[in-house]
Amino acid sequence: QVQVVESGGGSVQAGGSLTLSCVASGYKYSSYCAGWFRQAPGKEREGVARIDTDGSISYADSVKGRFTISRDDDKNTLTLQMNNLKSDDTAMYFCAAGCRRVDVVDGVLTRLDECDYSGQGTQISVSS
Repeated sequence: QVQVVESGGGSVQAGGSLTLSCVASGYKYSSYCAGWFRQAPGKEREGVARIDTDGSISYADSVKGRFTISRDDDKNTLTLQMNNLKSDDTAMYFCAAGCRRVDVVDGVLTRLDECDYSGQGTQISVSS
């Protein structure tokens, strides 16, 4: 049975940091392209980070240099460390795995879609 538990959301002031985590059972993150996407009201869904089976990583331009994605294969955990948060980062964040539509252009993640597994979502609110 597949289960994903997502945690770490909350509210923070601009410039602050938060860490999101997803722990999965029923599948291994190391076996899939995995990542994080976010959805803000009135905006399109945006893939923010991905890590592939070979460990290659890419980020959306909007978060590059501020967010760090990592994977702990022993604990089957996917983590997103978010630093220097901005009000534009306010959104519902979802971890995902088994993503089949992944576009990386000049090293920048531009699409992360058609994912087989995802977390329940966690809200990040950044106040300026």
